[in-house]
Amino acid sequence: MSVSLTKTYDFSGDALELCARFRHEPYLFCLDSSRFDSRQGRYSFVGFDPFEVFEASGKDTLRSLKERYARYSESNQQTLTPFTGGIVGYLGYDYGLYQEKIKASAKDDLKLSDAVFGFYDRVLTIDHHTRKLHVTSSGWPEKNKVLREKRAAARLEEIERALARPFVPFPPEQLFSDSFKGSGEFASNFTKAEYLATVRKVLEHIAAGDIYQLNLSQRFTYDTSGENVDALEIYRFLRQLSPVSFGGYFDAAALKLISNSPEMFLRLRESKVQTRPMKGTRPRGRELADDRRLRNEIEHSAKDKAELLMITDLERNDLGKVCDYGSVCVKEMRAIEDYKYVFQATSTVEGTLRSDKDCFDLLEACFPGGSITGCPKIRAMEIIEQLEPTRRGPYTGSMGYIDFSGNMDLNILIRTLVHTGDKIHFQVGGGIVADSTPEGEYEETLVKARAMRACLEAQKIYA
Repeated sequence: MSVSLTKTYDFSGDALELCARFRHEPYLFCLDSSRFDSRQGRYSFVGFDPFEVFEASGKDTLRSLKERYARYSESNQQTLTPFTGGIVGYLGYDYGLYQEKIKASAKDDLKLSDAVFGFYDRVLTIDHHTRKLHVTSSGWPEKNKVLREKRAAARLEEIERALARPFVPFPPEQLFSDSFKGSGEFASNFTKAEYLATVRKVLEHIAAGDIYQLNLSQRFTYDTSGENVDALEIYRFLRQLSPVSFGGYFDAAALKLISNSPEMFLRLRESKVQTRPMKGTRPRGRELADDRRLRNEIEHSAKDKAELLMITDLERNDLGKVCDYGSVCVKEMRAIEDYKYVFQATSTVEGTLRSDKDCFDLLEACFPGGSITGCPKIRAMEIIEQLEPTRRGPYTGSMGYIDFSGNMDLNILIRTLVHTGDKIHFQVGGGIVADSTPEGEYEETLVKARAMRACLEAQKIYA
């Protein structure tokens, strides 16, 4: 039985306008395409006030989530937009350790849940192409048809009334509240010398044949003690600094995720699967000639080509575990995408999910993404756990949605701020291969950190 009511409006605003209107609602999420393009950036989704919240850690996390989700799943329905209701949240990288039976040895200093998902019966969808806003209400968790229709109508009316009321938007020029000046210091979980030494250890593993590639990261922490931090304002500034197609905001109560991720992890629509791993990064140039030189450099870099080729092959193998034989193919091997601060190389791998598999089987087969672990994946994860001093938490996990008919769209949580307590954390890494240099790998992490640091310092960084 499917019950879904939709109201459509003309809408020329963006997702942040809706977030500003509903900013005080519980478990607000925004899956945001602030970098519009014809293939990846058509829709943005906003929701809040879930009828149920799932939070868990440990080896049974994904199984428990699947069992909870199964109470509300229903057959595939034709809808105006890709997502009209379902679960939204994050699955942290560290869940992958339990899944692959890897002993956890890094310090768990943040003590965050491996997963938090809200169950949403209402979704506001912006279609950036048609400039329409679709507001959908499904009536869950009611299962009786009459009661479900009644709830769906009442919940839709609540949104209609809220949209009709005047509201105070973000001030056009104010990027942060007056009490948040971004004057604190950044502390890393590595010194530079420690990071360089750790890269050398990774290179030793590669030389010994343990691995071909490994993604090593460092975490920066910004102390906000005594400051009035508005996480949604920070997200607004971050997306202004560097628009992306797979960004998002999620208020998970104990933490807030502020994600500027450019990387799609998994998309499942009916039986069609797509993943888009990224490997290879260059900074943008200050002048046009410098910008062209750097783009040409990444286009012709043998190292970057090798990195992406290995990870693309890894993703093909992961999809092959759950897709029809012969259906997995590389649709696009190496596209160079330009962002405000960096150039990024991306490939696209597609397949057809087997009829006896579902979205949770797909997620289990591919999680965590190969672009942020290394190759071979399990051995790389073991070495990461030995070499990185702290557990990753949400970083390099995934955020996104699974609708109640089993379709899914998840990003990879890179370029992401984690706001918890009086600290804001962000982590940056790079893929190390045989011809990597320690100094070059360290500098790559700093390039990737530029947008987050600029955001928290509330000023443009030119370094």
